[in-house]
Amino acid sequence: MWDHRDEVAVAGLGYSRLERRSDRSLAALTLEACDAALADAGLRRGDLDGIATSPAMPRYGGRKGVDEGIDVVTPWYLAGLLGVAPAIRWIGSTNGMVTQSVIDGALAISGGLCDHVLVYRALHVPDGRYVNFESAHAVGGDQYLAPYGFSMPPAWAAVALRRYFALHGYDRADFAPYIARNRANAQRNPNAYWRGKTITMEDYLAARMIADPISILDCDIPVDGCCAMILTSTQRARHLRRPPALLTGFAASAHQGAGGTPMNLEDMWDGAKDVARRLWEATGLSPADVDNAQLYDGFSVLVLTWLEGMGFCRDGEGLAFLREGHGDPDGRLPINTGGGALGEGRLHGMTQLAEAVAQVTDRAGERQVPGASRALATISNGLAKSTAFLFSRDG
Repeated sequence: MWDHRDEVAVAGLGYSRLERRSDRSLAALTLEACDAALADAGLRRGDLDGIATSPAMPRYGGRKGVDEGIDVVTPWYLAGLLGVAPAIRWIGSTNGMVTQSVIDGALAISGGLCDHVLVYRALHVPDGRYVNFESAHAVGGDQYLAPYGFSMPPAWAAVALRRYFALHGYDRADFAPYIARNRANAQRNPNAYWRGKTITMEDYLAARMIADPISILDCDIPVDGCCAMILTSTQRARHLRRPPALLTGFAASAHQGAGGTPMNLEDMWDGAKDVARRLWEATGLSPADVDNAQLYDGFSVLVLTWLEGMGFCRDGEGLAFLREGHGDPDGRLPINTGGGALGEGRLHGMTQLAEAVAQVTDRAGERQVPGASRALATISNGLAKSTAFLFSRDG
């Protein structure tokens, strides 16, 4: 069990507006989210002494934007924007998912490096498309993948979902009820990009294909925007403005499949199961102790591999669980209660973390799971750089 179980807490949450190709700079959106998180906690900028993020701009072809304040917002740059650079005692910057920075920040607090850590993720919608392969030459692994259109995440996810369907006798019609209900969850989330636009099962089945069977509605929506949170010790958090969400434990994946492709179904299952084993060991808990699950859904298939890998269902039973409504807000295990990344927008795991925190602190409004005491958040695809967190209600 983790030695610092429940000793680190999330004390504040903040969002900028999530937009498509905003007329405001990414720097301005980031400041908006960070100031909102500080205000939520009842803190000032000057109270910060730690900042962490993963600033990289995700793009799978074409120009990878690196312009500070426009394409990316690094923690060093943000410290200057906030006017707190002299007070910062620790900065974390990872090249994985931003949730690795949450782990780093929690360890920095438990190790006494700093008192209040700002963790944020700022993302920008680049010009053109994320997945254009615009180079005249393919090198490394791309020389074997790009000529066949296998150079982009939707294609990788499509192979995994196709195999899942083939192994267990499902098709897209089985996914349609969950996708429509998930969008309905987003209607109760004031931060969701897709709030105000519902979809039906028929909309899902007719959606434009990206890489069969992955359609545009199986992919999260790229946005300009930022989500931020404030980490501190549980003892300090109890004296701040909001009830704290206690970090009961976390786990990270080191699993890398041997198949030679960026992701496949078996590797994602195995990775999720490794993460589950580590999380339940770190927390001393089990799937039966969780009353809502915020499962990463950059692509819809990942909800299935996390649901099964974390031990809530046996392999192959996850889609039936969702189809039959057991993941609904009033179901056996409410899943992605704010619409997940499919409904809220692409924030690389901050969506799941923020919703888990909101649920165990009674901040989820009309989407609140009554009496939610433990919330799970999983991030990425189960392979290396993936993470899982368990948050608990204080007291």
